Amino acid sequence: MGRIVVHFYGKTKDKSMAALIQNYSERILPRAIKIETHSEKLGVDDYLKHLQSKQGTLILLDEGGSQYSSEELAELCKKWALRGEDTHLAIGPFDGWPKSGNTQDIARISLSVMTFPHELASVLLLEQLYRATEINRGSGYHKA
Repeated sequence: MGRIVVHFYGKTKDKSMAALIQNYSERILPRAIKIETHSEKLGVDDYLKHLQSKQGTLILLDEGGSQYSSEELAELCKKWALRGEDTHLAIGPFDGWPKSGNTQDIARISLSVMTFPHELASVLLLEQLYRATEINRGSGYHKA
């Protein structure tokens, strides 16, 4: 079974955001979703190279990416889990991913057409992954 690995670029500095990230992390970790935090000292190009060296599928979180409803994301999570490889979801640095170069062929998902600080995007992604696992479990968490 494939696992979802969420990659954050840099340590969360805002205490309230860090608490929310911790909260959702604790909720979803038992459900085969792993979280990795990468040092900001790595530099964006090295961070991207590191992500591309991982086995599995890389998907960048980017405002220009494809958008999905919570139900559609739940279906994607189900498909990712059934595959034999990991799916890596990567939140970029505060100024986003490079728009040219070796990132053009990488799949992208957008959380919204609005722009969010990367720490808030991290919280939103974790909440949506938690929601997706709850939808797939059939719990009452998601009320559509």
